[in-house]
Amino acid sequence: MFHVEEELKKLPKKPGVYLMHDQADTIIYVGKAVNLHSRVRSYFREKIGRGPWIDKMVSQIARFEYIVTDSELEALVLENNLIKEYNPKYNTLLKDGKTYPYIKVTLGEAFPRILFSRQMKKDKAKYFGPYTSAAAVKDTIELIRKIYKLRTCNRNLPKDTGKERPCLNYHIKQCDAPCQGYISEDAYAEKVKKAMEFLNGNFEPVLKDLEEKMLEASENLEFEQAIEYRELLNSVKQIAQKQKISNSDGEDKDIIAMASDNEDAVVQVFFVRGGKIIGRDHFHVRVGTDESKSDILVNFIKQFYSGTPFIPREILLQETIAEENLVEEWLSKKRGTKVSIHTPQKGKKNKLVELAAKNAQMVLDQDKEKIKREEGRTIGAVKEIESLLGLKGLNRMEAFDISNINGFETVGSMIVYEKGKPQRSNYRKFKLRTVTGPDDYGSMYEVLTRRFSHGMQEKKELEEKQMSEEYGSFTKFPDLIMMDGGKGQVNIALRVLEEIGLNIPVCGMVKDDNHRTRGLYHNNEEIPIEKSSEGFKLIT
Repeated sequence: MFHVEEELKKLPKKPGVYLMHDQADTIIYVGKAVNLHSRVRSYFREKIGRGPWIDKMVSQIARFEYIVTDSELEALVLENNLIKEYNPKYNTLLKDGKTYPYIKVTLGEAFPRILFSRQMKKDKAKYFGPYTSAAAVKDTIELIRKIYKLRTCNRNLPKDTGKERPCLNYHIKQCDAPCQGYISEDAYAEKVKKAMEFLNGNFEPVLKDLEEKMLEASENLEFEQAIEYRELLNSVKQIAQKQKISNSDGEDKDIIAMASDNEDAVVQVFFVRGGKIIGRDHFHVRVGTDESKSDILVNFIKQFYSGTPFIPREILLQETIAEENLVEEWLSKKRGTKVSIHTPQKGKKNKLVELAAKNAQMVLDQDKEKIKREEGRTIGAVKEIESLLGLKGLNRMEAFDISNINGFETVGSMIVYEKGKPQRSNYRKFKLRTVTGPDDYGSMYEVLTRRFSHGMQEKKELEEKQMSEEYGSFTKFPDLIMMDGGKGQVNIALRVLEEIGLNIPVCGMVKDDNHRTRGLYHNNEEIPIEKSSEGFKLIT
C-alpha cells in the first residue's frame, strides 16, 4: 500500500525527475525539480491557484517515484527522454517534438565547421550535448568561432578554393579564410582540435583569457565590450557543465549498480537506448552472510537476463564479477551478437555507474520500512500458516487445482510461493493425458504423479551428472502442498506421495457453499482460520 504522507517525508532535497502514476500504474506526468522534496510536496498541498488542469492530474495520482540526478541540467535532459518514452497524459505542453540542442563538429569535411543542431545523426560528425539552453549553445558556437577563427560558410572546400572572394568574417578577423587557401588543412585541423578540447571541458584557458579581456576593457573604460565579454563568460560557464545523462555513441547499454547492508541489497538498473537513459528499475535482493558485491551482481545478472527479452550490447558494472568471460559468452549467445561487460574507472561511463549506485543506496535507505511491512504480509503470513498447521521451516509452498471447459480440455495448474511471494517462473500447467471427462480426482492424481515423478527423475539425472538442483525445473520439492479442496483432494495427494516415496505435508483449502475458503484441512482435521489475517490473505 502506497502511503502518500509517509513517502513525502522520505523525499530527498536533491535535484531529479519525478514520475506520477495513476491507479492503473500508468505514468501520467513526468517533471523535473531542483529540490525533489519541495517540488513533489507542493502538489499535495491545498489548492493555491495552480489551475484546473493540474488539480485534475493531482486527483488521479495513486503513487509517485523519482530518480535523483547530480544537477538540474541532468534532470532536464532525463525528463525530456522519459516524456518521449512514456508520453504521459498530463505532459501535453511537451508533446511538440521538442528536443534539446547539440553542438555539431563536421569532421567529415576537410575544413570542419561548428554548427547548431537539433538532431544527432549517424554520420562522421562529432556531437556534443545535449544542452538545455539553445541561447547558450549559440553564444558558445559564436565564441568558439571568434576564438579559433573557424569558417561559417557552406562552401565545398578544398574544391571551391579561390573561386569567390572571402566573406566579411575574414575582413573583421573572425575567419582565417580557408576558402582562399590562407591556412593549410593541418593548421586548421589543429584549431578544430583545440575547439573540441574546449567542448570536452578544457575551458580554463578560454575562461582565463575572457576574464583578462573583460578586466582590460573595463580598465580602458570600454564598458560595452566588457559587458560583451562578461555575457560570453557566463555562457561558457553554463555550457561547460558536465553532461553525462546522454551518451553520443548512440549505443544500447544497461548500467547496473547496487547498495547493500547486512541483510538486504538493492540493485539499480539504468536502461540506455540509443545513447539516452529512457528509464530505470530497482530490485530488492536478499543477501547471504558471505556474499560480496561481486557475488550479488553476478547472481543478479544471471537471474535478470534469463527472464528479460532484450539484452543490450554493453553492460556497465560497479564491480568486476567472477566468471565474467563465461557470463559474456552466455549473454552473447542469447543476444545473437557480442555482449561486453565493463567496469569503468573514469569518464562518463563511470559517472553513470556512480549515479546508479547513488540511487540504489537511496532506495535501500528509504525502503526499509516498506520492506518490513512487506515481510509482515509475506513471511509473517507464512509464520501464521506454520502456527495453524503445527509445522516449522515452511519456505516453498505449491498449490494445485484442476479446471476444464464443460468437462473437456482439462488442465492442471501448479503455482509456487517462496517466503510468501509468488515465484511465477516456477508456475506450470499440465494438459491431461490419461483422463477424459470431468474427473477431478483422477486428473489430480495424474498431475501430482507427473510433477513428483518428473522431479525424482531430474534429481537422479543431476546427481549422476554432479550438477546443482537449480538446473532442474522440478527438482525443488515443496515444504507444503496445498490442494484446492478438502479431504478427498488431500487423500489423493497423500496417495501419490506414498507411491513415489516422499514425505511432504499436505493441506486442503476447504470451501463454503459459495466456493470461498473457510478453513484448512490437515491431519484429518478442519482448522478454522481468521479471515482478516495475513495467512488467510496469502492462502486465498
